[in-house]
Amino acid sequence: MDYNLLIGGSAGQGIETLGFLLEKSLQRNNYYLFSNKDYMSRIRGGHNFTKIRFGTKEIYSHKDALDFIVAFDETTVKEHRFRLKENGLIFLDESLRENTPDVSANMVFLPMKESASNLGNARVLNTLFFGSLAKAFDLDLGIAKELLTEVFKKDILELNQRALEAGFKLEVPAVPVEKPRDIGKRILINSNQGIALGALAAGLTFYSAYPMTPSTSIMNFLAENQKRAGILVEQAEDEIAAINMALGASFAGVRAMTGTSGGGFSLMTESLGLAGMTETPLVVVNVQRPGPATGFPTRTEQSDLSFILTASHGEIPRMVTVIRNAEEAFYKTARAFNLAEKYQMLVILLNDQYLADANQTIEPYDFGKVSIDRYIESGLDADVYNRYELSGGHISPRILPGFIPGKTVLADSDEHNEHGNITESAEIRVSMMDKRMGKLRMLESELEEPECLGDESPEILLLGWGSTFGTLKEAVEILKREDLSIGALSFGDLWPLPIKKLEQMAEGAKQIINVEQNYTGQLAKLIRQETGIKCTNSILKYDGRQISLEEIVSGVKEVL
Repeated sequence: MDYNLLIGGSAGQGIETLGFLLEKSLQRNNYYLFSNKDYMSRIRGGHNFTKIRFGTKEIYSHKDALDFIVAFDETTVKEHRFRLKENGLIFLDESLRENTPDVSANMVFLPMKESASNLGNARVLNTLFFGSLAKAFDLDLGIAKELLTEVFKKDILELNQRALEAGFKLEVPAVPVEKPRDIGKRILINSNQGIALGALAAGLTFYSAYPMTPSTSIMNFLAENQKRAGILVEQAEDEIAAINMALGASFAGVRAMTGTSGGGFSLMTESLGLAGMTETPLVVVNVQRPGPATGFPTRTEQSDLSFILTASHGEIPRMVTVIRNAEEAFYKTARAFNLAEKYQMLVILLNDQYLADANQTIEPYDFGKVSIDRYIESGLDADVYNRYELSGGHISPRILPGFIPGKTVLADSDEHNEHGNITESAEIRVSMMDKRMGKLRMLESELEEPECLGDESPEILLLGWGSTFGTLKEAVEILKREDLSIGALSFGDLWPLPIKKLEQMAEGAKQIINVEQNYTGQLAKLIRQETGIKCTNSILKYDGRQISLEEIVSGVKEVL
């Protein structure tokens, strides 16, 4: 069983609440699910929708074709009915019948507004739909009632309980469902929440940011839990202040992180160089959205990679790594903190709006797999402490200011000598540049090769990164069933670029196709720069909407 349901309406109509209730209910009824959101950057109005794909097998991505539509307004019917399968159903209010063209047998008109009026509150429309859908999909009513107690309080709870019962009593067609087996404990989570939890597991103590969609939910999650976690979350006046606060906190010895999106990352670039020059560990999260300028604030793209690889004046070492799903978000964030401190360098963690707002059922995070490795010296024999000592190779001993009596920590954004004093010596400049940039060679041993999906010696090789992981995985499985020799490499670590698997698989491939969410094929350019390997074709999407399973499958067939 693999169903795809869309809930659509205007901002403020309650589709967010219905989506939450339905997703949680499906999860607790032991279904796997993957949901994603499409919303406009306005408080009220506009056309928004949530897609929930659920079934009895693990699900990694969204699909275009729909089995069900829940329409809060006429626009939803008009915009999405062409994607409804032949035997699909549209659930909508009776009041929409008059203005709905081509009323068909697959439309299930329900007296939602009338029922809400009888209950004395028009705002319970979403809970009425929830009750009807719970009945149609044979979901446990007890679980549905339990969920209401988690969302609503006091009088509002009692009202919604009555709405749930009223919706459940309405006449709806019974949808054929496969009863799921017990899949054990699963959590329903998105990647921004995973990043926040991974940071907490890694010992995050300070997070500073300026609100910017779609990164803001990281700050919101941490702020909501800061007392329980014993951390400080600071909403800065802008992104320049946010990154400098995080830098200062890290210099002082606490684990710190900052996060932003789009133009916010652009504002941070001067301080990226400061982190590089002072060799201060720092984790920066950039949740990508389409640019340039304000672009599409609430939509998705993978177009910041080329910029991030060189962002900052001058040359600094950095690591760039990208989230591929909610599960990885937790572990990769924790790893970023350890690597940043081990190499005393900048680690940029990439995500994008699609994954930031996509909920997925995954196994609970294993905090036992996370270690907190600080790489901070607690004692030194030398009389004078040299923060940028050269004799130790590329990594100098790091102590925290004020923690060892008699040892002074000097740091400077100018070029400096081993002690941290300003210098204009050409000889020292070369030594310090070699010291800093040499960290990249050391980092190569820590890199994770891209994940191989499908054939390991394919004739058709797909290349992708980040949020296309799920769609690539399912697309390869579909195309393999059509007897194609096909495999894919999904990159997580991007800089330094791991190339071992790439060179192995590219050697025998007749076609190499990059699948990316940007106009210029930024991963393909990076690969060509680092290896000389050229992609034969590209499947690129840059309209602000995530590439779907169907689009990858059809895109591959078009180039064959």
